[in-house]
Amino acid sequence: MSTLRFGYGTNGFANHRLDDALAIIADLGYTGVALTLDHNHLDPFAGDVAEQTRRVRARLEQLGLGVVVETGARFLLDPWRKHQPTLLSDEAGPRIDFLRRAARIAADLGAECVSFWSGVKPAEVDDTTAWRRLLDGVAAVLEDTPARFALEPEPGHFVQHLAEALRLRDELGGPEQLGITLDVGHCVAVEPFDAATCVRQAGDLLFNVQLDDMRTGVHEHLEFGEGELDLTATLAALAEVGYRGLAAIELPRHSHAAPDVARRGLRALRAADWLADAERTVRADPARIRTLFPAVGRKAGRSALDAHGLVHGTVDDKARVRLLAALKPEDLAAEVPDLYRYGDGAERRAVLRGLHLLPPEAAGTGVRLVEDALRANDIGLVAAALGPFAAEHLDAHTWRHGVLKCLFVGVPVAAVAGLGDRVDDELVRMVGDYAAERRAAGRDVPSDIDVILQEAGAQ
Repeated sequence: MSTLRFGYGTNGFANHRLDDALAIIADLGYTGVALTLDHNHLDPFAGDVAEQTRRVRARLEQLGLGVVVETGARFLLDPWRKHQPTLLSDEAGPRIDFLRRAARIAADLGAECVSFWSGVKPAEVDDTTAWRRLLDGVAAVLEDTPARFALEPEPGHFVQHLAEALRLRDELGGPEQLGITLDVGHCVAVEPFDAATCVRQAGDLLFNVQLDDMRTGVHEHLEFGEGELDLTATLAALAEVGYRGLAAIELPRHSHAAPDVARRGLRALRAADWLADAERTVRADPARIRTLFPAVGRKAGRSALDAHGLVHGTVDDKARVRLLAALKPEDLAAEVPDLYRYGDGAERRAVLRGLHLLPPEAAGTGVRLVEDALRANDIGLVAAALGPFAAEHLDAHTWRHGVLKCLFVGVPVAAVAGLGDRVDDELVRMVGDYAAERRAAGRDVPSDIDVILQEAGAQ
């Protein structure tokens, strides 16, 4: 396993007292917390903020939690206007004062950094003026404080891309105390590169990481697996660049189910971290796949990726295919036969789903494994066997009988890769005969027969 340190954001525990939130986060197994200063969570404008900060620091130390300070509270500075004023506003003073207060609190907490963003550019302010205001505001915040600050590119804000944040730092002269907060979900939403690439671009300027899933073009924080983030590759990149800061889950709209969401989040992080380490191990020592392959279900999970795990497979299918993909082509060709021969049903299923990775000279091996699976009565093997490899390499006779077997055993034909390309008159005849036999016997006719006939008619 890597040495990554996982935390959780208190803005995802907005309905909990801060002390309760910290206790739950620690009890679940996190080792850090991203603490958003807000009305009910260490209000920086409270008269007794110094004493509150001392108590919070003692509690963090008691629980063994590291901490970063987050400054994205929605209505802390203005009860009417979300996130206002900003460093781009005509009157940026309250924002600068707030960030200075956050720096003092961070110092008193022993926090690793203070995370902040640029804010949305007012419509009446031109880009040149906004950029100057941002430069001046950040420079003012950095004066006379030892605290480290991390600028976060935020979708929809004036600085929404990593390149813009890095440019701002350069134009300020590259101050050592100014780095980057990278929300990996934002990379999915708005960056031209994936999150792993963004991690490498930020490199040792990465002070703080926020973890969540997102979809392309949509700024909505999602739980892992609900968007398009490659979590395993992202964690692998963090380990690769030697990141030592906190990586905290950022789900500010999930407070209604905070403990359960946090529990699921850490489970996903640990699974992805294990898989990233397993990929590194297999690349370095291909033979290790023989011992890692059986462990995948226990470490990564076994849940289905669709209703019954027949169309898209399961979580462990996907993880095992990643291990296969980590092998060089010649090593893959050498390992696949025995991984299938000695594997249990789940391991065989994953081998079948990964056959498209085989080099061309090993296609014969893959065909033999597909033929073996199609003779089985295990519907998981039948579904996995008719993937992209079979669509490309299986002869017409065997492929048609494979499709027919799907109808026999109840495998959705959605699991058959390339159906629309390979369906032919002979398959239509076979399917029609099967339907007629079912009707003559007074039995239901599988609805997937209509799917096959529709594909044939579309040609």
